[in-house]
Amino acid sequence: MDALLTALLGCFLAEIGDKNQLLVLALAARFGRDGAMIAGIFIAAAANAAIAAAAGAFLAPMLGSDARLLFLALALLFLGIGLLWPVKPPDPLVGWPTGPLLTSALGLFILGFGDGSQFLILGIATRTADPILAGIGGALGVATALVPAVLLRERLLRVVPVRAIRYGGAAVTLILAAALAISALQLA
Repeated sequence: MDALLTALLGCFLAEIGDKNQLLVLALAARFGRDGAMIAGIFIAAAANAAIAAAAGAFLAPMLGSDARLLFLALALLFLGIGLLWPVKPPDPLVGWPTGPLLTSALGLFILGFGDGSQFLILGIATRTADPILAGIGGALGVATALVPAVLLRERLLRVVPVRAIRYGGAAVTLILAAALAISALQLA
């Protein structure tokens, strides 16, 4: 259960104000078909989470306990740095000849591949023995952050204090990363 909740909260935090959310806002304004876009979000989130969870299940037996903990610390470190990094708006995929379902699913899958959320799911799946729960939690966290962008559109950025959430999240993840790294390296 820890894997599910940690991945859900971490991925939710990682997606607030990130390029995936900005892409969803652009696509929602362009298409206006909420149901198809939400289905595309769930498809992309599930596919990226499944890849990360499978990779974590593959890597876990090859690493010792401290190495798995250090791997999770690195995932949190990269996530914290990513939250501090300025976000550039992604390409709005205007030239894609596909509809809202395929454009959102493929666009978000490509944009999310190797993203902080996917790396966090990988780290959690590697550290815990629950890659399925890590994948489910991560997919739900990503979807939970992106679906309101479809439903609220530009109002979302006016209502949610994105900068404060990103900076606060960065502080929390960087502190956790440091604590896990210290524990993994047995420095304390």
